[in-house]
Amino acid sequence: MKKIYFKIFLIFTFFLYQNSVYSKVNVDKEFNQKYLSNYFSALFSFNNQNNVKALKYFNSSKFLIDKHDRFLKNYVFSLVENGKVDQAIKEIKFAKKDDSKNFFEANILLILDGLLKKNNKNIQTALSSLEIFKNEDTYEIVVYETLKSYLELFATKSLVKQSSDFGKFSAVNSAFQNCYLNSKNTNNIFVNLINASSTGRDYSRYLFFYLTNLLDQGDLETVEQISSTIDPINNGLLISQAKIWIDNKNYEKFNQFFSCKNESHLLGEFFFLIANLYSSDENYIQSNFYLNISNFLNPNFHFNMYLLAENYFLTENYSASKKILKKFNQKEEIFYWHRIKRISKMIEKEENEFQSLNYIKQKFNQIKKPSQKIIYDMANIYKNFKKYNEAIELYNFLISKIDNKTEVYADILYKRGGSYERIGNYKKSDIDLIKSLEIIPDDPYVINYLAYSWLERKFKINTALKMLQNAYNQKKNDPYIIDSIGWAYFLIEDYEKAEKYLIQAVKLMPDDPIVNDHYGDILWMLNKKIQARYFWKNVLKLKDTEDFMKKNVKEKLLKGLNKI
Repeated sequence: MKKIYFKIFLIFTFFLYQNSVYSKVNVDKEFNQKYLSNYFSALFSFNNQNNVKALKYFNSSKFLIDKHDRFLKNYVFSLVENGKVDQAIKEIKFAKKDDSKNFFEANILLILDGLLKKNNKNIQTALSSLEIFKNEDTYEIVVYETLKSYLELFATKSLVKQSSDFGKFSAVNSAFQNCYLNSKNTNNIFVNLINASSTGRDYSRYLFFYLTNLLDQGDLETVEQISSTIDPINNGLLISQAKIWIDNKNYEKFNQFFSCKNESHLLGEFFFLIANLYSSDENYIQSNFYLNISNFLNPNFHFNMYLLAENYFLTENYSASKKILKKFNQKEEIFYWHRIKRISKMIEKEENEFQSLNYIKQKFNQIKKPSQKIIYDMANIYKNFKKYNEAIELYNFLISKIDNKTEVYADILYKRGGSYERIGNYKKSDIDLIKSLEIIPDDPYVINYLAYSWLERKFKINTALKMLQNAYNQKKNDPYIIDSIGWAYFLIEDYEKAEKYLIQAVKLMPDDPIVNDHYGDILWMLNKKIQARYFWKNVLKLKDTEDFMKKNVKEKLLKGLNKI
């Protein structure tokens, strides 16, 4: 429904805006209705992410390129979205009207063109124009200042200090500048950057570039030592893939994709970071623009295009997402597996869960020697699809292979314990969850799962309550933990305290059937029966309500709640 309203808004806005364009062009007697129709179709197709069709319509309405100020910008974005960056640059350079080509992204493209062609005069002209458009309330100032510092670095071959501190960007910029200049401080700066992940910011991606630099220096011993410390399961795509290459002695893979001595590679990585920012803000058009610029600068590093596939996935443009994902082949095991998982998710959305699970099972079984990360993912997928026995089998395999004192081991015990609990094997469930807590004693999520399981069985209720108070003190905004502690108070008949917690849980998770059911029970016991019935009825309307819960709720609506 939101999409429909958005389209109507676009159409309405377009016609309002085009009235002025129509009248001006009509006065000049140069206007042709066909061009306007094609231009409208281009905008409509572009906003609906039908990129190939959009570009076709833009090309057929190019008559407007010097008639309508916004045409060139829209056309450039469409060209870049279709991977035609060279053509986008040509269109900007050959446009007759200076006003139409004087926008932020046009100047970025002109700077890159000047850089690739070693034309410093054109770089400085475009950089001066770019400064006019920087806006301190947006990411544009980050782009301008960081790009300016890189250009100065390339020209002077000396370290450049940015005039402003942009946090992560400044830290990354410093590491890459030192790497570019082959500074003796490079490795220490990378190590400090990676270790900064412990402060809450994630810099783990830069381990890849640190490893690449070490390999350039021929330091295989340090590379292998670092690889031995990399978590084989809980890491991002790039680091997981890097570990497999190192373990298999495929060191040559690294410099096939990136070199910090290559100016285009450095800028490509910078624009990838900018694309990430826009994607996290759900500004997918800007994100896609910078991702395609990044790919233009370093097409070898095609792994970055997973974010473009993700952007398309999030906007339900599944055909475009699949097209990009197909670039990841079986030689790139982790990215290939990511491709399989994403396509499986699309099948679930377009068809059903049964087809989705069948697809991923078939693909998983075709992998001859899946890594621990892939096996772990598949176990979790089985668990999410409520195939608990299949999940347990894979968790068993992983537990036999992993050091029993690590966080990963504790995590697998937690997930296997949850699977045992779902099939009613409470003895094995408790053993796994308790053992997980022996490794990581205060893990709030494991505490919550074990304590809630005890509450459901009316087992060690007071102990469970104390455990949940510990979990709640660590995660006061987690709705699942809030629900659990509220339910514990319900079971010891402290209904007022129970209500205090459950009302928070309902606000945080209004569409969760268990939370609504619990809150209804508490309200009933507080003699707020009209309100209780409201929340029980709401449980019946929620899409995630399971059949057994619907049956219980219908019983309560008919007979009320027997005091527990």
